[in-house]
Amino acid sequence: MPELPEVETLVRGLQPIVGTTIAAVEIHDARLTVSADQLCGASLRDVRRRGKYVLLGLEPHGDLVIHLRMSGRLCLDRSESEIPYTRMTITLDSGDSVYFVNPRRLGTVSLCPEGFDKPLGIEPVTAEFTAVVLEALAHASRTPIKQLLLDQRKIAGIGNIYAAEALWRAGLDPRRRSNSLDGEEISALHAGITSVLSEAIDQLGTTLGNSVSDYRPSGAASGTYQNHLAVYGRENKPCERCGATIRRVIQAGRSTCFCPACQT
Repeated sequence: MPELPEVETLVRGLQPIVGTTIAAVEIHDARLTVSADQLCGASLRDVRRRGKYVLLGLEPHGDLVIHLRMSGRLCLDRSESEIPYTRMTITLDSGDSVYFVNPRRLGTVSLCPEGFDKPLGIEPVTAEFTAVVLEALAHASRTPIKQLLLDQRKIAGIGNIYAAEALWRAGLDPRRRSNSLDGEEISALHAGITSVLSEAIDQLGTTLGNSVSDYRPSGAASGTYQNHLAVYGRENKPCERCGATIRRVIQAGRSTCFCPACQT
């Protein structure tokens, strides 16, 4: 699933459409709950991200909310292989088109006339996300720290990849209870979260494969952060920090990779 860096990259790639007007809409998938009549004639006042959601601000219709799920992509360009998996096409008065490519058909599109209002947690790439805020969230929870990082009601946008990488940077076992972390550990985790997300955005996100279902940014063959992953997807490989063998465990039905020697 695209996480915060991937969604942020796609949103930045869509900025050229701000100020245009929707001329036509084609819905190619009956599962999508939005109708062309709801969107035609609306002007695009902004394109922004909230957590893992892409929000197209429409004047005067609120927000068009796209959740990419496992394999979705919202883009101004598409490859020939993506044409059969294009579930919605938005044609703009500028002559450009926005394509919602969604091979697994798990992504959603909905119109929120009063604006996006899903109760999500704090954005971890803002100045408001401080070590003090993270400490309050952690000390109020007895869940394993990795599960806390994945809870979108607490912190919006972090998924499996970047939670694992941030915990490795902080030297923390993902199974530790959140309220067991001391001040120094919280500071290390805060630094790990902010640095890994910032670097992943700079690298245009993580592309893990070459299939039509794998994430890629608009105008580029792939993101490049996969070349810098320390633990995610590296089961049975040596830890880059201490040389011990990376382990994989299952937490709440999700795969977790970590170093059992230097993450404590």
